[in-house]
Amino acid sequence: MSLVRLRTFIEVYRQRSISSASRMLNLTQPAVSQHIAGLEVAIGRPLFERLATGVTPTAAADELALDIGDKLDLAEAALASARARSMDVAGVLQFVGHADFISEVLSEQLLPLLEAGIRVRMHTGDGPFVNNMLIEGHCDLGISAHPVIDSRLKSERIMTSRALPVASPDVAQRIIEAKDLTLALTTEPMLAYNLELSLINNWIIKNKLKSERLIPAVVSQDLRAQRKLLIQGFGWSVLPEFLCREQIKNNELVEIPSPVGTCELHYYLIWAPSALRQFRVAHARQTLLQGLKDHR
Repeated sequence: MSLVRLRTFIEVYRQRSISSASRMLNLTQPAVSQHIAGLEVAIGRPLFERLATGVTPTAAADELALDIGDKLDLAEAALASARARSMDVAGVLQFVGHADFISEVLSEQLLPLLEAGIRVRMHTGDGPFVNNMLIEGHCDLGISAHPVIDSRLKSERIMTSRALPVASPDVAQRIIEAKDLTLALTTEPMLAYNLELSLINNWIIKNKLKSERLIPAVVSQDLRAQRKLLIQGFGWSVLPEFLCREQIKNNELVEIPSPVGTCELHYYLIWAPSALRQFRVAHARQTLLQGLKDHR
């Protein structure tokens, strides 16, 4: 059974589309259709139902994808990584992730890639933007604090950070001394990552507080901007610990005590499996996984 046909099958299975798979594989649509047809003959069972909007996997396709999908990804990644050790990896790597994480954490891990001749192009955005850039092939690797649920992408957890409620010493003192914590939080301005209060709501829920009256005064997807405002004495927020550890140590920020406890924020390195066939991407992925693992 041809490995090329198996790779084509996995890409069609993940994309649910012949045309999308052909773009990812750099093949013509007739070639992709022929690969699938040949595989169906070899297996003796249909793998997809053709629809006007794409294809739907059959039970046989689900079984085959479960058996070979991850194994094929690992084999191709290992082969690409082996090639990278003996070949020139110079070229451009497109990376996308949260701006503050790229600045505070990722940038420290780029030197080995840059010294190997890889030119890095960094793009910033929230979780959905990261996923779309990877799925559409605009970027090679990404980092997000959102778990991957799209079957077209793979991920590995690279870091866990506590999410801490913080404010300047004066603001924190007012909140801590208040008789009603919820009232104190609604009285002070709040700074949030987005209007859904994704970081803050997790802390609010865990600590059994009320959030109906919490409306952000500032919304910014670069948490470093929030950090500057907090240090200047404006409002409170919930930040990843790696963004406020030094500021707490220097007494520029103070952690607001949590009645129940703090929450954890997980970060993931994300990629489309097809991207690992490029040995530059496979090499960069392995280098970053190891470097960020050591960083923890």
